[in-house]
Formats: sequence, structure tokens, C-alpha cells
Amino acid sequence: MRTVADLEERLSRPRDVLVDDLRKLDGDILILGAGGKLGPSLVRLALRGVAAAGTVARVVAVSRFSEAGLADALRDEGAEVVEADVADDATLAALPDAANVVFLVGAKFGTSGREHATWATNTYLPGRVAQRFAGSRLVALSTGNVYPLVPVTAGGCVEQTPVQPVGEYAMSCLGRERILTHFALRDDTPLALIRLNYAVEMRYGVLVDIARAVHAGQAVDLTMGHANVVWQGYANEVVLRALHHTATPPFVLNLTGPELVSVRQVSAAVAARLGREPILTGTEAPTALLSNAQLCHRLFGYPDIPLAELIELTADWVADGQPLLDKPTGFQRRDGKF
Repeated sequence: MRTVADLEERLSRPRDVLVDDLRKLDGDILILGAGGKLGPSLVRLALRGVAAAGTVARVVAVSRFSEAGLADALRDEGAEVVEADVADDATLAALPDAANVVFLVGAKFGTSGREHATWATNTYLPGRVAQRFAGSRLVALSTGNVYPLVPVTAGGCVEQTPVQPVGEYAMSCLGRERILTHFALRDDTPLALIRLNYAVEMRYGVLVDIARAVHAGQAVDLTMGHANVVWQGYANEVVLRALHHTATPPFVLNLTGPELVSVRQVSAAVAARLGREPILTGTEAPTALLSNAQLCHRLFGYPDIPLAELIELTADWVADGQPLLDKPTGFQRRDGKF
């Protein structure tokens, strides 16, 4: 994965388990928020998976598509593209029906000072979507930020851990879960809530944030000393396969990698790959935002790219000056302010 084309191909390469699940899935797949960070590769994965499964399901990609050329590219690859703002009620009502809906729309950055807009996107809009697609299988992306910071030695939060969101962003994401659950129970809509943290690929994510700092000779703050990461290709696969696990009451799933990732160790590994010494500041706090994804791994297997390989690929990508999305994760924040 030394070029964008290599990366996009790997992100959208369906494994046999996904193809088997898509073969058993009836109906079309509608992906809302298809123009975001995860959306394009998830659309491509669905397209390639459906083609390999030999089914006739349509893959419908819905987004405002602010990135120039993306809508046309997905259309050329076989997606039915709808360029629309789903926050508009008339637009939402006019979307095609689908038996399977993947909801990726969300707002995180710029929350401070615009809390009202964050809540509108993360809490109000999901309710409108749930009403529009009542009765469809609905997989909605949530976040591990709904959990509290926990001791690094505790093994991470499981799905039954009491939620305790820190900050307005995390609170609004819990609001999304609560509102979606309300309509799922009211309308008998099978729902899966996927608590993801943090998806990574070579252009963005926690590993990119660290690699960019090391490559630029900048200090890496160790205060949030540990995190979870997961290869985005695997995350996309799990989101699609979760369509078979939607339920009422909702199915809740932590989605992340199996490792407890040390920021200090990642910094050292990246620096060694780049032939330099990392600059570190601060001391690791005893708590961090951590999820335990044992249920996910039991149901869907382990990620197909392990942490050590992700670190090497990311370090090489940054060192080679390959394109980046320039969207820092803010994983270092402990106050929930984004």
C-alpha cells in the first residue's frame, strides 16, 4: 500500500466471510453519509462484495459529496448515487426505500461553540432517519466516547459497562443511541449500534497523528497514554455484516482492535522505522478511553491487518509524503471538547 490506488483497493477488498453474508442478505443497501471518512471505502466494499456474491442488490450511496469527483467515481464503480442533504425533510422523504440502511452521518469537530448544531446532527437527525426507514434493518455508527475514561489495567469497557459520556460531543452521541432505540422499539425496527474507536488507515487516524508528529520532529504528548485502533477495512466489513445482527431491542457492539495501544510504544516504533528518536512529553495518565471488543472478535473474527503492520505502513506512508486527509482525531483530549 504505497499509493492511494493500492490503499483504496485494499480497503474495499471483500473477504469470503463478508461475501457469504451478503449472499444471504435480501434487499438493497442504502448508505447514508457515503461521502465521509469511512463512507467511500464502505460503499466500494459493499459493491465488490455484492458482485462477488452474485446478487442483484443495489448499493445506494447518499451524501452531499463535498469532495470533488467522488460522486462520479462511485457512480462509475456501480453505485446508485444520490447527491442530497439528508437533514432536509423533503430530501429524506424522497430517498429510495431499502431493506438495509447503514447510517454513518455524524458531527464531531467544531462542537465547542456550536453545540446546538452538533446535537441536531447527532441526535435529532437520527430520529428522523429512523422514522423514514421504520422496519428496515438499520446499522448506525456510534462511538466508544459514550463510555467513561477507565483504568488502563481494567481491560476496557464492554457493551454492558454503564455509559458516562464526557463532553457535549459524546453526550450527543449517546443521545443518538437513545433516540434510535426509542424509534426501533416503537416501530419494531431491527437496529445495531456500533461503538467504534478508532478506525485507522494510512491517510488518517491515531497512528497518522503520531507518525506526523514524529516525522516533523514535534513532541508527542503521552498524557492520554493508551488508545484502541482498528484497521478501517475490517471496520467496514463488520458494519456490513452487522446487518445480520440487527435486533429489537438493539444489538450493541464495540468495534475496535484487540490490542491496548501504547502511545509511547507506537511513537518509538514509528521513530525506529524513520531512523530517528521520538520527542515525548508528559506522563501517561492512569485512565484512558478504552473499549473491549471481545464480542466483536468472537462474532466476526480478528482484523486482517495487525497493529505492527499498520504502524509500519503508516510510517512509510507519512515518510513518502503520500496524501493525508488532514483530519486529526483529537484522541489526546481528556475533556471531551472537540
